[in-house]
Amino acid sequence: MTSDLTKNARKLRKNSTRAESLLWSKLRAKQIVGVKFRRQQPIGNYIVDFVNVEKQIIVELDGGHHAKIKKKDSKRDKLLSENGFTVLRFWNNDIFNNLEEVVEVISKKCI
Repeated sequence: MTSDLTKNARKLRKNSTRAESLLWSKLRAKQIVGVKFRRQQPIGNYIVDFVNVEKQIIVELDGGHHAKIKKKDSKRDKLLSENGFTVLRFWNNDIFNNLEEVVEVISKKCI
């Protein structure tokens, strides 16, 4: 039986934001140092934007509403970190204005 979290992840994959689509175009198909990323992946009680399970790297993209929920995001990041993940957060504007720099930061973490 498919969980509600998995169903929600599938919906999120079908309805990606513009920023998510742009970054996914750089992460998909092992384009970053041969590392495979998954998108909208359930981990524990959360759905993360992008994850590489092998390297335990999570990439989260934040729109403007995340400025209002910093405490919630911090708690989430802490729990994910306690489970061995490195969480990288980028604002959507970083994706739109500095995509290659974002990709470089992610690449360095994957090496």
